[in-house]
Amino acid sequence: MPHVIDTPAGLRGADKLARIPVKVDSARASPPKPPWLRARDPGTAVVSALRERLRSHTLHTVCEEADCPNIGECFTRGTATFMIMGDICTRRCPFCDVGHGRPAALDADEPRRLADAVREMRLRYVVITSVDRDDLRDGGGAHFAACIDAVRSAMPGIRVEVLTPDFRGREALALDHLAATPPDVFNHNIETVERLYRAVRPGADYQGSLNLIARVKRQLPNVPTKSGLMLGLGETDEEVLATLRDLRAHGCDILTLGQYLRPSSAHLPVDRYVTPEAFDEWRRVALGMGFVEVAAGPLVRSSYRADELAPVTQEAR
Repeated sequence: MPHVIDTPAGLRGADKLARIPVKVDSARASPPKPPWLRARDPGTAVVSALRERLRSHTLHTVCEEADCPNIGECFTRGTATFMIMGDICTRRCPFCDVGHGRPAALDADEPRRLADAVREMRLRYVVITSVDRDDLRDGGGAHFAACIDAVRSAMPGIRVEVLTPDFRGREALALDHLAATPPDVFNHNIETVERLYRAVRPGADYQGSLNLIARVKRQLPNVPTKSGLMLGLGETDEEVLATLRDLRAHGCDILTLGQYLRPSSAHLPVDRYVTPEAFDEWRRVALGMGFVEVAAGPLVRSSYRADELAPVTQEAR
């Protein structure tokens, strides 16, 4: 019988973004989508079957909650990025379609259910992410660690990547938990360039995200660090280059670069669509700066083919 928990509904769209400091110009249209922005049709039998399996374990995936354009490809390959700690976020980022509100209490049974789903899906590499949980004393660090431990116990030899929030003001507590149960890859997205932070990531801090990556590298020197940016929000090439330099200076090893896509007219409009050729050039530039691996393309997202980006020499702990 499926595990059932009572979860609150989150605000979305214009209701979610009504109180952010920099208002979204919802009347501003995005440019027409170019022909290279064509994702696989998600309405396949495999996708439907995986959705049912996830629902039976009362699990969420960021693939669904964030309307990822690769959901068809990834679900068809039998992979998914699990979103723990519910589907209600304490932040109001205007690029994201995840609901905002007051989250429910943590579900102590979630690590077991996550591990059961991973075992049923026979995964060898799993990405675990979460909503922002500013309501928790450790930002959710202990729950991340519990999920890592449960998944490894269920599937010995599996590699686990975490994609964490910034743990705003709770970094020390969160990383103490993760240091005791370290992931195979630590991912935290910088998301955009410093100038656009107040408009794109209200409640977050550019330098704070860089400092988190640097802190992980100091505390867990053998764990590869990873980050990602969305392009097309109004940044300049010079600002992107400066951000890549900052990431390398703070110990980031792996990079993802993708095109920002507007979830709805209530969200930030797309400023420009970056060509596949431009993404190829950014990959070349980033590799030249010393990143170990770089995924760059219009439909690339932070956990897209994460198993292929992770260093092949990294062993499960």
